[in-house]
Amino acid sequence: MEYAAAKSTMCRQCGGAFSPAVPKVELRLRAPAPVEEHASVAKEPSLLSKFDGLWSKQRSSVVECFDCKAKTEVISAASSTNCPKCSAHLDLSDYKINTIFSRAIRTHGEVHVTSKGDLSSSSVVCRSALIEGKLRGNLHCIGTATINYSGKIPGRLTAEHVLVERKSAVQFFRKVVVKSIEIRGHMVGEVVAETVVVIHRSASLDGDVTAKSISVEKGGVFSGHLVIGTSRLKQAELLPETKPAAAPNEELLPGIVPPLPAT
Repeated sequence: MEYAAAKSTMCRQCGGAFSPAVPKVELRLRAPAPVEEHASVAKEPSLLSKFDGLWSKQRSSVVECFDCKAKTEVISAASSTNCPKCSAHLDLSDYKINTIFSRAIRTHGEVHVTSKGDLSSSSVVCRSALIEGKLRGNLHCIGTATINYSGKIPGRLTAEHVLVERKSAVQFFRKVVVKSIEIRGHMVGEVVAETVVVIHRSASLDGDVTAKSISVEKGGVFSGHLVIGTSRLKQAELLPETKPAAAPNEELLPGIVPPLPAT
């Protein structure tokens, strides 16, 4: 047996020189691990595609200018815009009132008067409103005004639609002028509706009503004077206009001045 590092040696039988055979190291390669078939993994979206998805999720709405009545389309995330016709500023913000508030508001957003809020502004115009606190000012709602409050409301309310919630027991001191009203709770006050008044089951309305129609479900209560199909006359319409009588033409003698009217 020869040293493994020897380069040559002599045969012990014949004395010939030869190079010993170096055993070759067998290299064994590992077989590649089987690749499991998976569902195609979505690649991470690019920044541009993220922005495209963000804009596609934005909802848009149509608002009307308070001044020129022109309509424009805006996205829901916008807080303000300008009228494309008259360049007037259009507020799209929502307002949450938690304390006494007396500033004027004109917005296409929502006005939320919380249970601790007190709205005493002389002019508030909004898209929708949720009344859970005091209303002593003037509120005009382009859309729906929801009343979830129990107590007296000395303020003035006009709206496209008014919803009195089931747990509400409210008394309006001023006339409520609406296009339609839906009562699920209890309400006391005068209502002037352009279309319909709906009183749901277990609800009640105590007050005069002027509307084109009224619907009282079984279990609902209505108490008051009802005028269907006609609107009440205003004070200026009670008496016809009278024209002043024409003064008689009197012939005056020459040199006589007509008398002056008394002051």
